[in-house]
Amino acid sequence: MLESVLLAGGGSAGHVNPLLAVADELRRRRPDVRVVVLGTAAGLEAELVPAHGYRLVTVPRVPLPRRPTLDWFRLPGRLRAAVRVAGQAIDRSGAQVVVGFGGYVATPAYLAARRRGIPVVIHEQNARPGLANRLGARWARAVAVTFPGTPLPGAQVTGLPLRPQVAELVAARHRDAGRARTEAAALLGLDPTLPTVLVTGGSLGALSLNTAVAGVAADLLAAGAQILHLTGAGKADAVRAAVAAVTRDARPGVALRYQVREYLAEMHQALAVADLVLARSGAGIVSELAALGLPAVYVPLPIGNGEQRLNAGPVVQAGGGVLVADADLTPQWLRSHVIPLLADPDRLAAMGAAARTVGVTDGAARVADLVEGLA
Repeated sequence: MLESVLLAGGGSAGHVNPLLAVADELRRRRPDVRVVVLGTAAGLEAELVPAHGYRLVTVPRVPLPRRPTLDWFRLPGRLRAAVRVAGQAIDRSGAQVVVGFGGYVATPAYLAARRRGIPVVIHEQNARPGLANRLGARWARAVAVTFPGTPLPGAQVTGLPLRPQVAELVAARHRDAGRARTEAAALLGLDPTLPTVLVTGGSLGALSLNTAVAGVAADLLAAGAQILHLTGAGKADAVRAAVAAVTRDARPGVALRYQVREYLAEMHQALAVADLVLARSGAGIVSELAALGLPAVYVPLPIGNGEQRLNAGPVVQAGGGVLVADADLTPQWLRSHVIPLLADPDRLAAMGAAARTVGVTDGAARVADLVEGLA
């Protein structure tokens, strides 16, 4: 029986949100389970973990350099210090299982658990795994992955543990999609009867998405759509200026159909009202859109190790999304592909149904099953 568990992960929402989803599922099953989270003092977990009612133990960040730098020489000392803190957290909490979600804090947790003979469960969110999880998977007792084909030994597909708000939206849409849409539209000041395009580049935004979509603002509005454009922090002014320029002489009310915000904390409300999403293809957004059955245009981040293109692969292959390279995302491309799509509700519905075939709605429960099975 599971009495105590240590979860390790942090830095970005991609690590923290699945961690919290699994923690919440374990606590739902057993309210008295002791949950300790290993994270950093500077990551998103420093705010979100205590807010969810879980104890956070902070460890020093231990970046694993991908190429020779001065950090190579600092790594042994940093790693020893972090493993020591992780080991103390395991000992003091009496953790029976260590669950890692990747990121800087995962490696010390995996090493400390291995030294103590504590079983390790790994969850890898991306189709191309990170360094920490590639290391930990060598001795982990269970390896869970979001996407099929993720190259980790013994990997089993569990999907991504969904944030509670998104999991609740999945259930609400199943019960009454029209009501969920109407209620969200009212909260956002949108018209539930209009085809709605959601544009998001994440919390930091994506300049290429902002520029390309703002360049077809007039076309989107002429097509009868309304747009909720989340630009990212500090990136809204340019989009607002572009929209103002094309709506200055429009009839009353047209400009109100193009809503520009830097960020939306209640992202599930935007997902409830969207008919088509234009977004990057991080594991989180891809998994959430597939679980909700929402069609999307995915624009993978053009830097990094290419995992975003791989993340979108299954849903695109199923017909639930369209993939376009960042360099090819232009106003002309959007006119040729997105405007006709908005005029074809049957195709949008078919894409949504196709996306749903590869979506996973119970990822948190699947990972929790692995954890409980090792306790």
